[in-house]
Amino acid sequence: MPIEITMPRLSDTMEVGTILHWHVKVGDKVSSGDLLADIETDKATMELQSFDDGKVAQLLVPEGNQVDVGTLIATLSEEEESIIEESPKPIMPKVSEGGQRVSPVARRLAEEYGVDLNSVQGSGPSGRIIKRDILQLVDTVSEIAAAAQTTKVAPKEVITSTAPVTPLHAVQPLAPTSPWQQDRTEPLSNMRQIIASRLVESKQTIPHYQVTMTFDMDPLLEMRKTLNEQLTKSGVKLSVNDFIVRCCALAMATNPEFNSSFGGDCIHYHGPVNIGIAIALPEDRGGGLVVGTIRNADQKSLRTISQESSYLSKKAREVGLAPEEIGDTTFTISNLGMFGVDNFTAIINPPNSAILAVGAAIEKPVVRGGELAVGHELSATLSLDHRVIDGAMAALYLKTLKELIENPASLLV
Repeated sequence: MPIEITMPRLSDTMEVGTILHWHVKVGDKVSSGDLLADIETDKATMELQSFDDGKVAQLLVPEGNQVDVGTLIATLSEEEESIIEESPKPIMPKVSEGGQRVSPVARRLAEEYGVDLNSVQGSGPSGRIIKRDILQLVDTVSEIAAAAQTTKVAPKEVITSTAPVTPLHAVQPLAPTSPWQQDRTEPLSNMRQIIASRLVESKQTIPHYQVTMTFDMDPLLEMRKTLNEQLTKSGVKLSVNDFIVRCCALAMATNPEFNSSFGGDCIHYHGPVNIGIAIALPEDRGGGLVVGTIRNADQKSLRTISQESSYLSKKAREVGLAPEEIGDTTFTISNLGMFGVDNFTAIINPPNSAILAVGAAIEKPVVRGGELAVGHELSATLSLDHRVIDGAMAALYLKTLKELIENPASLLV
């Protein structure tokens, strides 16, 4: 009998999934654990692995298509069986000339601008052609056309005319405008749709408010420099965010409301302290954000937190995170300071009751011991669920956080 493969539920909130890319074709032999496809869920792009040995008999869903959880997407035949040719017939995926791997958005743009995909060198994973490749090619063609137009030799004879001079602002452009300057509509990816829905739901159902505090970062930055010098040979490099993750986790011990969730008629206090770190995904992985989970963060060293953070970030951007790597967060940190952002506010990631928006450590004039000096300060803003955490609780948590950040030696014990 054929082995049926259905669209799996890869997260607790997943209802639909999109086949981004098949890594196998009909007739391929696969073993348990082999990679079958990349699937875009409501939270991340994840890998679909085979749980059986056999041959690929049917691929029933084309790349780029979205189907409900539980839908039959492929079948395997056992070794002694022949490849299935009978009904149900597979829906053949849309393939570009030459069989290149092309993202759905890139294919649509290629059709819109008349780009021959055979002339495009893909820059995505495994040479996949993505949106950026098409737009860069169209931009290049536009620039060449503009250069050719401006270098045409003017006729030798002088032509006079009594016609009125056309105003400068009314002169038409010499070359087609770049695609970035043209109106266009791009369909939302499955992940973007879910992100939009969840953020609207979060803002509409959770009574948000924000509290901001500034931290003296000089002691932490000095300790980070010293520790990184000592850890050079081990290949570990601690980031500012690693310190903040540990500080936030330790602050939960005396502020348990920050490790809780609103339950309608009750408040759920969680045992494990699972810190979520927001990770920005590249365009070829669907863009958007995914939240990786550092479990039991209050019990882990700075080195372990750094290693787990690096692993989650790299895996999220390259192949996608597994369900156990994105679930069960109890508090979230969003750090835009690494991009140079001074300060900002973030939207709560349900069912969390709080999220910390971390800005950059900025060198500025500061007052230290009653004297003017130059130092580094960081601004961080908590967004809070007022049903669970009131203003006084928020102030106490930030006070605890400030003590930990400004006295970082306590993070080593």
